[in-house]
Amino acid sequence: QVQLVESGGGMVQAGDSLRLSCAASGGTFTSSTMAWFRQAPGKEREFVAAVIWSGRSTYYADSVKDRFTISRDNVKYTVSLQMNSLKPEDTAVYYCADKRSNYYYANMLFDYWGQGTQVTVSS
Repeated sequence: QVQLVESGGGMVQAGDSLRLSCAASGGTFTSSTMAWFRQAPGKEREFVAAVIWSGRSTYYADSVKDRFTISRDNVKYTVSLQMNSLKPEDTAVYYCADKRSNYYYANMLFDYWGQGTQVTVSS
């Protein structure tokens, strides 16, 4: 059974940076596409970023492009999200997700989810 545990959330001010991490266990991490999603209060969960198994290809939502960077470590079985120039509209619970796939496509359904970590950005 795959387990995903997020960490690194917190409260920051607009313009600050934050780094989220997700530790994976119980599966074949190196065969997975990993992603970050977020859900703000009263809104639907939305895609943030994804990285394929090799780390060579990454994908981003337009709202975070050029500010966020997703990366993975296939030795430590972790995936990270470096968030720079944070804005109040980035406030949300951030979720790590795992899909048994060697590639990514839009609206892909992910198999496993973490419990989420709260990110709050004040103006």
